[in-house]
Amino acid sequence: MAAGKGTRMKSRLPKVLHRLAGRTLVQHVVDTATELQARQVVLVTGHGAIEVEAHLAQSTRPGAPLNTKFVRQEPQLGTGHAVMQAVPCLADDGMVVVLSGDVPLTRADTLRQLLAASGGNRLALLTIDFADPNGYGRIVRDGDVVQAIVEHKDASAEQRQIAEVYSGIMAVPARLLKGWLGRLDTHNAQGEYYLTDIVKFAVADGVPVVAHRIDDPMEVAGVNSPVQLAELERAWQKKVAMQLMTDGVRLADPARLDVRGTLTCAQDVAIDVNCVFEGQVSLGEGVSIGANCVIINASIAAGAVIHPFTHIEGGAPGSKDAVEVGTGALVGPFARLRPGARLGEQVHIGNFVEVKNSTLAKGTKANHLAYLGDAVVGERVNYGAGSITANYDGAFKHRTTIEADVHVGSNCVLVAPVTLGAGGTVGGGSTITKDTPPGALTVARGKQLGIPNWKRPSK
Repeated sequence: MAAGKGTRMKSRLPKVLHRLAGRTLVQHVVDTATELQARQVVLVTGHGAIEVEAHLAQSTRPGAPLNTKFVRQEPQLGTGHAVMQAVPCLADDGMVVVLSGDVPLTRADTLRQLLAASGGNRLALLTIDFADPNGYGRIVRDGDVVQAIVEHKDASAEQRQIAEVYSGIMAVPARLLKGWLGRLDTHNAQGEYYLTDIVKFAVADGVPVVAHRIDDPMEVAGVNSPVQLAELERAWQKKVAMQLMTDGVRLADPARLDVRGTLTCAQDVAIDVNCVFEGQVSLGEGVSIGANCVIINASIAAGAVIHPFTHIEGGAPGSKDAVEVGTGALVGPFARLRPGARLGEQVHIGNFVEVKNSTLAKGTKANHLAYLGDAVVGERVNYGAGSITANYDGAFKHRTTIEADVHVGSNCVLVAPVTLGAGGTVGGGSTITKDTPPGALTVARGKQLGIPNWKRPSK
């Protein structure tokens, strides 16, 4: 169910498209359905339907395609009315799991247990005990048997003392659900079709109603405000941090880590404070990440050191735009690696150096204030401070090739396409527009001129 407006979010963006840990709320829910190997996912949309449907149409996790269908709930007349819209899409032999698009952290294992409790012929409810159950539907039992769910606004004073509440998640045979939905009415305090009313229909029909009770409130926590979104973000990040440390990663402060994708770490990885990891990031054995780094879609090999304030932004993993940092490389501080940057072993990229769509071979160094774009750089090259590859002519990108053991002096401009021959040296301040021969000193700058007794203009 993803039709709600989310008024308390105070945002033009549909509530389910707000992000937690780098993914939209509704994408979390769809990904959980993927883990369940669901036959299909039916998205009930309403407010912001066009945006929600477009987002999910293009962002379903690669490698695990789902049969996704969209139905509209217009107007929104309650949870029962929302599920009614999905009825034409539900096969009679299926099990229906009802989820909410703004409840992102329910585990797939929990839903598997809920399905097992249903057994294919029972109505199974996911429940939890809350110290403060205000606003939630109460689970009314007769001993261990569930008799009803009573919404808070319709509950008696005695029923409001019940701590066990309905989470909004259920598993139910489709053939039974369809019949019960047809019996719903709006005779309640909110004048809506309550999905929870199907419990009394199940009881009346002699269908067992079971409750699978859990104890982790984060699994059933919904997002209705920016405050709740931030709380869930912190809960998620804490869980990720605890797992990383359990696996041996040294975090300077687990409260100051953000993983907005997948982070895999080998042994003896150390991560300083305020680092953000997005997409797919892998860190090899002994990698050290300095404070305040942002790393997106990158593979960093063993022994590499990423100094503070470095920004690494790779393209899709496995593509030509992926970023790779080789064994023992040193990057930063204040360095930037853009899509397609590939650094070999022992490469040094220093402060305020930017690398884009370039391959740097073993032992190459660019230590200060430089730019390498669309370049192939051989081994043991020294690339001087202030030097750049001029790779763009206003219409097309061109490549620069720097062969092994070249020394490029400071403040040079290499106008692509151009090749610097192996072992050559380019004098500082040169603008190179033609290929340079191997082993030669190439200087391309105006001759220095000194004018004695020259005086500056004065007023």
